[in-house]
Amino acid sequence: MDRTFDIDGSTFLMINEHTSQDLDKAETYFKNGKDIGLLSDCGCPAVADPGKGLVEIAHKNNVTIKPLVGPNSILLALMASGFNGQSFSFEGYLPNKQPALNQSISEVENKSRNENKTYLFIETPYRNNQLKEKLIEKLHPNTRLCIAANLTADDELIVSKTIKEWKNTTADFHKKPAVFVIYSGK
Repeated sequence: MDRTFDIDGSTFLMINEHTSQDLDKAETYFKNGKDIGLLSDCGCPAVADPGKGLVEIAHKNNVTIKPLVGPNSILLALMASGFNGQSFSFEGYLPNKQPALNQSISEVENKSRNENKTYLFIETPYRNNQLKEKLIEKLHPNTRLCIAANLTADDELIVSKTIKEWKNTTADFHKKPAVFVIYSGK
């Protein structure tokens, strides 16, 4: 792979839920034989992060897709949790309003127990501590919870315990990108 890159001669487009115009521009670039790279400011492009629309357009235009290996907080959290890595599901964001949040927590816990499956989800960093407290309040004492925050950073924090143990744990996850991992299986 060519290690030189003309950053000054490059065009940057913002991809998020409000940028259908930029996706139209990207399709034009593809049709004109231009290469496009998909980068993320935090996360893994198109995995719990915007980008799937761009990849869909690339496939539609028969463009070669080359995913590159890099850290993915979801998989890193799963690896660090010690929970079932053979059967897992990433749920994205749980609802942040009641009673939908309590219902989702119960459903995820029940599915984990019944399917022997690990469930992962994320939250907006400024609501991490509130979600942690709600999980401690609602989950069964033997259900295991891992919270993995600021993965790969100098202040990385990974805590994996039963809910019973979490009740005696003080850990601050406020404004830290985090992945929540629940396992109540065998």
